[in-house]
Amino acid sequence: MQRDLRLDNVGRRYGLRGPWVLRGVHLTVPPGTLIRIEGHNGTGKSTLLRLLARIDAPSEGRISGAPRTAYVPERFPTALPFTALGYLTHLGAVHGLSRPAATRAALEWLDRFGAAAYARTPMAQLSKGSSQKVAVAQALLAEPELLVLDEAWTGLDSAARAELERAVAERTADGTAVVFVDHDPRRLAGAPDATYTVHDGALNVRTGQGTSPSTGPHATVVVQGPSGASLPAEATRTATATDEPTPGTHRLTVPASHSDVVLRALLAAHPPWHVVSVSQETTAPSDPSAPSDLSAPSAPSEAESRR
Repeated sequence: MQRDLRLDNVGRRYGLRGPWVLRGVHLTVPPGTLIRIEGHNGTGKSTLLRLLARIDAPSEGRISGAPRTAYVPERFPTALPFTALGYLTHLGAVHGLSRPAATRAALEWLDRFGAAAYARTPMAQLSKGSSQKVAVAQALLAEPELLVLDEAWTGLDSAARAELERAVAERTADGTAVVFVDHDPRRLAGAPDATYTVHDGALNVRTGQGTSPSTGPHATVVVQGPSGASLPAEATRTATATDEPTPGTHRLTVPASHSDVVLRALLAAHPPWHVVSVSQETTAPSDPSAPSDLSAPSAPSEAESRR
């Protein structure tokens, strides 16, 4: 069974007498959590992520727990003797997939990120954006228990950035822990379970771990379910708030970036839930206990009709 990843009094410096980049770091990363790391350039964010990914060892302190980990670095090496498909197939096989299964997974992820046309292009000939898509794909096809993303959105086009946000939502809903750094403060706004800031070598929590996010764009999903049915676990894990304003009618507040995951879980249930409405708020979510008129179901939402 997967255990939490824990950093206890961890410090890191380069060289026996080099300055401390990080010191006294305590951090617990439970399964299924989404954690954002912030801080100015040069404060040690990338060093922290390399420690979490077990690429670097701490100079002091202890790291415990061994989730299966995938890592997307800020700069991905492109001078590799593979095509994009060959590289991903090789990595899939390293992670235990058969070669046919690894090839299928590689093609699926390349297609999701709009890079299928470059599947047989040598890695050294890929553009920065295309090589970054391969970097993201190699991490996701492993179905990791811990996904570490260091500026992974940098260089991606808008469609691929949105696809990566969807993939993060899918993985966290499925129990994967995700730790990420990104320069855009709007990235996955409202979704993280905790936000930490690296400052002067120390790690400081900004939002209490395990608390519901209260800022950023959210979506409100209103559904009606089969008599006596409980909401799918994937939907309740992803929602920041749920309530039942009328018997059989449920209202879920979810980060806008995760709404697709919730809708898919509801519509794929057996029997499926009926989606009454989906609306998006650009401000903090309102009190879910506030009254609203749910007396008459509306027409199926656009999201439902697409499925």
